[in-house]
Amino acid sequence: MSPDRAAIPIRASPRAQTQPMKRHHSASYYVHRVKESLSTRISKFICAMFLLVLFFVGIIAFILWLSLRPHRPRFHIQDFVVQGLDQPAGFENARIAFNVTILNPNQHMGVYFDSMDGFIYYKDQRVGSSPLLNPFFQQPTNTTIVTGTLTGASLTVNSNRWTEFTNDRGRGTVAFRLEIVSIIRFKLSKWISKHHRMHANCDIVVGRDGLILPKLNHKRCPVYFT
Repeated sequence: MSPDRAAIPIRASPRAQTQPMKRHHSASYYVHRVKESLSTRISKFICAMFLLVLFFVGIIAFILWLSLRPHRPRFHIQDFVVQGLDQPAGFENARIAFNVTILNPNQHMGVYFDSMDGFIYYKDQRVGSSPLLNPFFQQPTNTTIVTGTLTGASLTVNSNRWTEFTNDRGRGTVAFRLEIVSIIRFKLSKWISKHHRMHANCDIVVGRDGLILPKLNHKRCPVYFT
């Protein structure tokens, strides 16, 4: 070997100089990492199970609420007739009679009707009123028939309104409104609710003969509480 070649020093490449040294972790480090991962998985599993249970409890509560919440009674007008509609002077000899059905749609809940009164309106003027039923209890899914009769002694209308009344009849129809006001309570097993004031408004139109128009017979009456 020549002396010139032996004098040349061997240098390490820059890549070899910058390459990081591998670190070796202890066994305790890996044990800690395993425990930490296991704890995270357990925490996620517990949270998932809690949310799942909460979801099913919410569904069950919603189903119970739908089945047990009170449904308001349903009123349907079945018949309405005004006798003496053609008399010239007023309601002295007139007679209004009507039938209304009340359905309790609740499957497990009864209804106490503590009072019930009927009111007849013509163009928002009350022309008569009468108590309808004594207090009674209506069983679940039961239907009750309410009848009412108002005669001339309990029917009043002023002269101006009577003129409008006869003019409407001359045109072929007369519109009335029957309002039934009740004080009710709901009953489920031993539980009884507080008193509620309930109104059922039945819009009625009669022809020249005083009979309700067929298209309005058996019509459901809107119900609201105050």
